Amino acid sequence: MAIPGKRAFLEDPSVSLVRGMRLADEPGMGALTIPGFLREVCDRYAEREALVLHCDDRVERWSYRDLWDRSVEVARALIDTGVDKDSRVGILMTNRPEYLSALFGTAMAGGVTVALSTFSTAAELEHLIAVSGISTLLFEDRVLKKDFAALLAELEPAIADSAVGELSSKKFPFLRHLVRLEGITATEHGDGHGAGDDLAALEPWAAFIARSEAVAAEVVEARAAAVSPADTGGLFFSSGTTSLPKGIMHAQRAFAVQWWRWPRVMAVREPGRAWTGNGFFWSGNISMIVGVALATGGAVILQPLFDADAAVKLIEAERVNFLNGRPHQWARLQAVPGYLEADLSSLRYITRGEIIMEHPTVNTDWMLPMSFGTTETMTINTSYDADTPAEQYAGSAGVPLPGNLLKIVDPQSHAPVPVGERGEICIKGPTLMIGYIGKTLEETFDDEGYFCTGDGGYVDGEGRLYWEGRLNDIIKTGGANVSPQEVDDCLATYPGVKRSQTVGVPHETLSEMVVSCIVPIDGATLDHGQLIAYLKERLASYKIPRELLFFAEEDFPLTGNEKAKVTEIRQLALKRLGIAA
Repeated sequence: MAIPGKRAFLEDPSVSLVRGMRLADEPGMGALTIPGFLREVCDRYAEREALVLHCDDRVERWSYRDLWDRSVEVARALIDTGVDKDSRVGILMTNRPEYLSALFGTAMAGGVTVALSTFSTAAELEHLIAVSGISTLLFEDRVLKKDFAALLAELEPAIADSAVGELSSKKFPFLRHLVRLEGITATEHGDGHGAGDDLAALEPWAAFIARSEAVAAEVVEARAAAVSPADTGGLFFSSGTTSLPKGIMHAQRAFAVQWWRWPRVMAVREPGRAWTGNGFFWSGNISMIVGVALATGGAVILQPLFDADAAVKLIEAERVNFLNGRPHQWARLQAVPGYLEADLSSLRYITRGEIIMEHPTVNTDWMLPMSFGTTETMTINTSYDADTPAEQYAGSAGVPLPGNLLKIVDPQSHAPVPVGERGEICIKGPTLMIGYIGKTLEETFDDEGYFCTGDGGYVDGEGRLYWEGRLNDIIKTGGANVSPQEVDDCLATYPGVKRSQTVGVPHETLSEMVVSCIVPIDGATLDHGQLIAYLKERLASYKIPRELLFFAEEDFPLTGNEKAKVTEIRQLALKRLGIAA
């Protein structure tokens, strides 16, 4: 659906400053708070299926009415534990129905959700809980081999000597209440018993929900109605590939705008049955999956953790039409026995899905809209719609979405550069974060309120953004700029490539040469010459890697959430090539 009127325009034809159309003119917007969004979709689609979870022994299905009722239950229980206006509530769970009822319930109670990664190490979790200032923690006790109940007791021994709601901690001075939800992915404790199960301080989920009986539903209604778009809605953490994760605060409006916006940008024409195997503690998954599914009257098809075999069965059984994942995950689907025989004909919208689109039963011409966004902008900030003609996109990342402003500045002087000149991308708008926790506004934004992203690019005379990657990651080779992301995106479409990271290494005549470090999927053999030939058909000659280096999965440095540790991988490439740093 095209937006009427002018989508974006240059403030000054000679300067790289672009303004999107007014947010008020964007079609499809509804209530701009988290409780308001839920109320609106539940009123529209009351008895339709909203959530689906396949467990070993059952299939759990919630209607929109169920989602509303369960979210109200959580809100009432939280109020009984003392959650008040702007109280921070930590959610440490895999993708399961309770995650969403906790998210919506916290907002209804007037609180702020804090998304905590289940991939966190002990040190990371200690940091996240300490800096976020959560008062209540809703957590899944065991995830795969991690016993979070025991881990929490190790981090704060006072938990072992406390009763429910009576924790007094010097390490976590705001934390008072811990609620334990039984894990559904535990693999370590064959008898289902974990080391932290008997800790009196950890209130079982059922007992927590029973607290809701002490608080009238009218209290929740009043609190939910009092929430404003400008109130704080949630706290996310950056991936922390080079330092401790940064806490990113978002307003209620940021969640709601993106939830209403994603189906339009994605050009989803029917109820979305949306799947992801990646955690809701990442802003991209919680905004895209919830938006595509619930704003269209569809359903969130839950998978607690990514498992390729289970994913193929789930997509087929639940007639999933929207997938949000990464190319290395699609490569794993390819390796599932019987993959080619599976009926995946329901699929239509597949992010970065060239590999899946080759499946014999998949028939779609949908393409992921090229966009630019960050966690700080709650995902997308610039884009066109998915059905925009290629000639209008012209290889760009689109134009500023409604309400957004974009400027390109000189990284040193911070002055706006002329149209077409490269510089740092700076952005602001309705989904821009409120700020980083622990940082002042002047440490976070420039004098005009823009967030300077650290990403490089330029805009053309039509106001289109051309993103070129992180400024400190751009490879300068033979006088040209190469974006590692562009090379890696191309490599991801080659059969047998599980993951890759392209880096620049010193070269005596080129300044830097392009080197791609690649992990093949298990059992795959990649031919150097064929892979280079494949890249030559898709990339300009100066972007073609001069070296391809192959690594085993266990030798490829990754963060806990599977992001490449670029600095360490560059060091491995230097060592493999015998080049001094």
